[in-house]
Amino acid sequence: LLVGLGWRVTGCHLGTSTKSLILTSADAGGVKFAITAHNTQTLNELAAVAGAEDDPEAKRARQVEKEPFDHFDTRHLKRFAEYHKGRQGVAVLGFLVSAGGIDMIRARYAELHPKLIMPDSPHSYPGAKVLEVFAYYMGEKLETDADTGTMLRFIEVLDEKSDASDVWVLPGIKRISAVFDGFSQPAYCDHWVSNVFSRTGFLDTLNDTLGFTPKVDFNAGVVAAGEAQIESTVTGNDPGKLMGDKTTALKDQSQVYLPINNALSDVGHVHVFLKELGQGIQHVASRVEDLASLIQRANDFRKMTGAGLSFLQIPRSYYGYITAKKLAQDSGVTEDVAERCLSHLKEAGIVDARSTVDLDVTRERVMAALPTCLPAVVADCVLRARYGNLHALLKNHASEETYLRIVRNNILVDIQGEDLLLQIFTSKVLQQSDGQEAPFLEFIERVCSECKDPSTGCPQAIKPGCGGFGIRNFLTLFLSIEVSKAAASRSDAERRGDAKMAELEGRRVDAFTAQLDESNPILTAISDAMTAEGAARDSGNTEAAQHWANEKAKGNEALQEVSSKYKELMKKLREEASTAAA
Repeated sequence: LLVGLGWRVTGCHLGTSTKSLILTSADAGGVKFAITAHNTQTLNELAAVAGAEDDPEAKRARQVEKEPFDHFDTRHLKRFAEYHKGRQGVAVLGFLVSAGGIDMIRARYAELHPKLIMPDSPHSYPGAKVLEVFAYYMGEKLETDADTGTMLRFIEVLDEKSDASDVWVLPGIKRISAVFDGFSQPAYCDHWVSNVFSRTGFLDTLNDTLGFTPKVDFNAGVVAAGEAQIESTVTGNDPGKLMGDKTTALKDQSQVYLPINNALSDVGHVHVFLKELGQGIQHVASRVEDLASLIQRANDFRKMTGAGLSFLQIPRSYYGYITAKKLAQDSGVTEDVAERCLSHLKEAGIVDARSTVDLDVTRERVMAALPTCLPAVVADCVLRARYGNLHALLKNHASEETYLRIVRNNILVDIQGEDLLLQIFTSKVLQQSDGQEAPFLEFIERVCSECKDPSTGCPQAIKPGCGGFGIRNFLTLFLSIEVSKAAASRSDAERRGDAKMAELEGRRVDAFTAQLDESNPILTAISDAMTAEGAARDSGNTEAAQHWANEKAKGNEALQEVSSKYKELMKKLREEASTAAA
């Protein structure tokens, strides 16, 4: 974060047994990461001694090391370390609440979910009150005990006008003056994603206690990568707030979104995450003004220093590819001519074995490789194939330079109505060793449309979450995670000299990529139907809304068919791999 994004340490707490740092971007009012560690012990060491809490010697040591601010007490680190098997991760999601919020929230938990309340919480300090509750149950709500691995923390500033109210982030944090480089971008909270055992249980708990309601449902057919299947729902509050301009929309953090995933299969990223780490925060998403510039900076600093952030690699075919049939359709030549064109382009090294076009190719090089006497539109189609899928979504709303910048930086793109969503996911962070599951980060840019009210001609207010949550990209994320794992397994097999296993893992990479290519147009149709359905409901046109709901259902059925096809294919490949390993 310091190197890749230019964030700085802007706060700290040096406790009796722990130390904490606050990292922020250039806008201290934006996203804040609180990072806590023990003064002398690693999480692995804390996990090893966590079970000895009732030992007399441990009790005496705890009394000597009494931490004046409970949220920095060692026992929280020990509990987290024990639950997550000594692995690092995201332990707490923190929320600032308005006056009286702590008492109201605690009362709701005490009435409906008392098992989740942290013992002795809330705690009062000069200027602030802090309530902590466990986020999840171990299984079904009410029937099982609290899952002690992740907390929700609510902070209420008691009197903003008093000297004692100089509370920033958390009671006990001392502000540090920091100098930013002038190039790094401010980042703001957008959403936080959980992997859980009971999605519906967590949804009900949040509704019971905080009044959160579902905003978006991704059904199992939408999020199915090979054999890996999950369900996901985005829930959140309803602040009832509309923004009048883009700057306000960028900085406003009153809208809370909590996407929640659960696994439907015993393979795949979410299942393995839950198996290795238990329930917890899968990733944290922050919103920025210019995503491409943020990625370019991170990539440049990583190349220069060897430190910073790396990003999940997206298959090039997500952005565009070329086939003889597509070239014939788009350019108007016959398929025979298109086949000859592709043959020439492959011989020239412009089109690769995966049918993707060299990003750096020039028009002159394309024209030189193509057969003579062809219309210029053929070269246009070849060049556009570098980002053809994006162009089908956005048409001429972006320049060639912008399209290529998106592809080079591995940015995911989705559109909802007139709004655009740009996303990128980092590789795993807080990972102890290769091959382990770990949380990651997401950065997004919401490009909100400048629509005008037809009756007044004035700009329409901007809704929170414009651009949606990337229904197309949700599948891309999970497929890309599986592609990365399969590619790593192929590399391991090649290093071992296991040609058979390397070939099988290569086929897994190809299968995941093929599923992405086949699913993309269906996902686009589903996304368009969802947008049209919402617009029809907003206008009160129930007949049109039902029509688009039916179209969305058809799309989901088609996606289920694709998912089933690749589920069977991946099952056969897994069985072949098991046989080869035996």
